[in-house]
Parts: sequence; C-alpha cells; structure tokens
Amino acid sequence: MKRWLSLFLIGLLAISVVASGCISPSGEESTKGAIAIVYDVGGRGDLSFNDMAYLGAKRAAEEFNLDLVEMQSNSEDDYVKNLETLAAQKKYLVIIAVGFMMTDAVKQVADEYPDQKFAIIDGYIPDKDNVMSILFKENEGSALVGALAGLIAANDGKDKVGIVLGMEIPVLYKFEAGYRFGVKWAEDYYKQKEGKDVAIDVLYQYTGTFNDAAKGKAAARAQLAQGAWVIYQVAGGTGLGVFDAVAEVLDSQGKKMGPPFAIGVDSAQDWIKPGVIIASMMKRVDVGVYTAVKDAVEGNFKGGIVELGLKEGGVGISTVDDVMAMFDSLPEDTQQQKLKDLGFNSRDELKQYLEQTRAQVPDWVWDAVKELQDKIVAGVIKVPAPMDQEGIQKVREAKTWQEMMELAS
Repeated sequence: MKRWLSLFLIGLLAISVVASGCISPSGEESTKGAIAIVYDVGGRGDLSFNDMAYLGAKRAAEEFNLDLVEMQSNSEDDYVKNLETLAAQKKYLVIIAVGFMMTDAVKQVADEYPDQKFAIIDGYIPDKDNVMSILFKENEGSALVGALAGLIAANDGKDKVGIVLGMEIPVLYKFEAGYRFGVKWAEDYYKQKEGKDVAIDVLYQYTGTFNDAAKGKAAARAQLAQGAWVIYQVAGGTGLGVFDAVAEVLDSQGKKMGPPFAIGVDSAQDWIKPGVIIASMMKRVDVGVYTAVKDAVEGNFKGGIVELGLKEGGVGISTVDDVMAMFDSLPEDTQQQKLKDLGFNSRDELKQYLEQTRAQVPDWVWDAVKELQDKIVAGVIKVPAPMDQEGIQKVREAKTWQEMMELAS
C-alpha cells in the first residue's frame, strides 16, 4: 500500500508543504494572482476529503492561470498562524480553509483582515461578508449508501451493517444520520418488495482521528466479527484501514470480491481496492473549492452559506465512470504502476473488474437506490441532518425512516 499511495500523491502533487508555516509556490506564471489552501491536521494523502480539496484548487489554478500555494497544519495550534501568515501577504484572491476544525480560526483571522476573502469547507460562518462557508448535505448522499448497504444485507439474509467514523464532530453526525436513514428506508423497501420483515442493526464507532489507518482497521475488524456485512468508512485516512480489514476477510474466504463490502467516502474510492469497495459516497469538495475560486476571480464572491446537496451535484453515489475519471486523473506512469500492483494488464481490465464487482449486487438494488435519490431530489423525502449529540441520539432511537424524517428541519 505504501508504494502505490506514494505514487498517488506524487501524481496529484503540484506543490507541497510538509512543515507547518512553510509556503511553496507553484512556480507557474500567473496573470490573475494567486490562491492559497490550508489543510487541517488530517492533511493530504487521505485519498478523500483533503485530496479532493486539492483537486478543486488545482483545477481552478490551471483554468484561471493562478499561482497555488498550500499549507499543512501539523496541529490545531497552527490554524490561526497559517491563516495569518497567508493573509498578511495581501496577495491571495481567496484563502481556502479545509475542514470544520478551522472554523474558529477563520472567524478570528477574517476579522483581523476584513479585506481578505476566505472560504471554509464544512465551517458554519454565516455572518461575515469576507467568508464563504461551503457546506454539503452529507446526510443526503449517506442515505443513498445506507440504502445500498441495507438492501445488500437484507438480500443476503444478514442483519448488521457498520459505519466507522473519524472525530466526533457535528458534520459527522450528518453522515451517521443519513446512513441510518438509508438503512431504515431499505428495511421498508425490502418488506414491500419481498413481503418479509427485516431488522438491520447499524454498528458504529467514532475513532477520534482522521489519519490513523490502524485504528480504522481495528474498528472494522470488530464490526466484521459482530457480523457487519457492509461497512461505510467516514474517517479520511483512518478509513483506509477499513478497506484493509474487509479485504483480509475476503482473502481468508478465498474470495476476490465481496460481500462483505466496504463503502468509500468523499472521492470515488472504489479503485483503491477493486472488489472490496462496492461504491463511494462522493462529497464533491473539489466542486466547492472550485466554486469559491471561480466566484473570486469573476468578482461574484459573496460571504455567507453555500450548501450543496444531491440536487446541486455536491454529493452522490459513485458510478464506474466516476471511478475511472478519478483514476484517469493520475499521471500515466502512476496509472501503470497501480494497474501492475493490482494485477491488471490494462485500464479496460480495471473497469471490467469494477463492473463485475457491482454485478455482485442485483440490479433491483441499484434501481431502488436511484428511486430514493430521485425522491430526495424532488423533495418528497427529507433526510435528517443533526448537528449535536441530542439530535443524533434522536435519530439513533427512531424506529422507522418516517420517524427520522420528522426530525428533518
């Protein structure tokens, strides 16, 4: 894993900052200025949240001919310092902070530099003219993968699914709530289709970290031992251990494809372990970052809340085409090394394998997930989005998806 992970990062990397407070410009000519992005402690290399943010910034920098600067935060104490270091230079069209944990730091530095534009991913700052808060309806996307997990389990006669999360912060409650909603919706759908009552328990664990794959693996192993048939990882780099744990179970059974399955998050992660990952809940952080830069470049930047859900294309469930697009974003030599590591001779073989993996799940299950998606987009079904412990506890205690929907504001 370390070998191809390193190659992946080399493929994505345009500039790199490995020490907090160090800045490295891209070195490309710029006609419209520069942008900067500050990562939280999870950092680059998670193959999900932070790497998606980078892809959005990279795309914007290339399209608008901008210099791109990255800064890595090694601890929470670095947030204010990193933002202040950038803002003091007074040369960035927009400074992007990646992650809820930087909310207070952005509030402070935005007040210190009122003429500097900031954007924050997952931070709720509704009342500052110079701060764009980019939020996502993770609850909606998570409902889709929850329905997928629940229907796979029900169809296979299983009664447990799992979810492994990172730090216990408000935004992750939205993932958990959506997943639980989807599982309950799946129970109801299956009963109507097959005439059988099913009850599927959701095993969950907050690991307290986004960058410890060993903890993710341990959490997934525990859930698999309890009978979890599908596990959704919502833990950044920690979640890579979930994929390893599911792969180990399949190996022990002499199987190359699930079930059991894992579900990826944020990016189309299916390609990381084909046969193990049935789908991913795509949180298009790249779209959010790109939108902030585009608005800043075109003079349309406004402070306040921008929220992206299923309807806006901000979240969704990955398709094979999404996965291949993510794979194709890698440099040619990196693609070839990855194919070699996975035992494939060509890109087409990888695509076929992903399609074969999805074929392990009946078509009616995928059709059901699409039905749920259409109803959420149409506003017929609303998914709860709790942001505190009291709210998520009410979702955990609800007996049906209809009860959960009543909790949706």
